Formats: sequence, C-alpha cells, structure tokens
Amino acid sequence: MTAEAVSAAIDEAAVKAGMLAESAPPRDVADMLAELKARRVAGRHPDRLVLGADQVLVLDGVIFDKPADRTAARAQLAALRGKKHELLSAAVIFEAGAPVWRHVGRAVLTMRSFSDTFLEEYLDAEGALAFDSVGGYRIEARGAQLFSHVAGDLFTIMGLPLLEVLGFLRTRGICTE
Repeated sequence: MTAEAVSAAIDEAAVKAGMLAESAPPRDVADMLAELKARRVAGRHPDRLVLGADQVLVLDGVIFDKPADRTAARAQLAALRGKKHELLSAAVIFEAGAPVWRHVGRAVLTMRSFSDTFLEEYLDAEGALAFDSVGGYRIEARGAQLFSHVAGDLFTIMGLPLLEVLGFLRTRGICTE
C-alpha cells in the first residue's frame, strides 16, 4: 500500500459559519469538514481510497480555529488555561466517489493553570509551531507541559483517530496484522 498526501482546499471558515448558524453540534462540524476534504480529493482520484480528516477544539460550546499568529495563540491558551476542553477528530473514507466509513474520536483535556510568564516562555520556545495546531499546542511536544489531565486516545488528540482508521483498513485487507 502506498499513501499520498493531497491538499483538499475547502473554505473551512464558510463551512463552520454555515453549520454553526444552523446550530450544528461541533461533532457534526468536524465530520463535515473531514467529509468535504475527502470528497474533494476523491473527485480527482475516483479510483483510490481517500481519507479526509479534520479536528475541532471546543471550549464551553465555542469552536476554536488554529491561531493565526502569536497574539491569537496567546489568547487561545489564556482562554484554555485552568479549564477542560474537548478535541473532536473526524475521519471519513471515500471509495469510488462515495463515503464508505467515518469515525469521530473524542478526547477531553484539562489545561493546568500557569503563569503569564510561563505562557510567554512557551510561546517563545514554540514559535510559529504554535500556529499549526488548534489551541496553540502540540501534545506530542512541549505542549504536554500545559496539561494536568488528558482523557482520550493520543492519536485523536494529535488530529487523526488512527487506531480506528487502521481497523477499517484491516477489514479491507489493506493493512495486515
């Protein structure tokens, strides 16, 4: 099996705005974003199995986006500090132009309380990497220091419910034991 990463440019902000205007639950937003990405790529590669994935962070019913810059990252981390938030990581697989499998993983993370000084030091150390992840952190790296408790699968936290995806691929004989 060979895999190829293909960009699926969709207007995520417009999708989120439309779905939230209709009061769609965050789980459905993550699922729809993953489906739209898979659909876009499947349209260009109808002969291939296509995986689309997306993740949303939810705090008190509000969906966060990736921070655009240091100011936004600081604001997000300050909002998350001392609170629990939820990460929803969706994956949708298309085959022959249609969805054949989907899963939304869920993790709940409790960010510890930390000082503004620690926050600035964290942002200094992470630099632009803080803008690559929703919430402004990478749990697999320095971001682990931000948390007091994590409940959920590490792969889901990192943005893809990998164990479930691999399980599906095994049922298809694509991944072997």
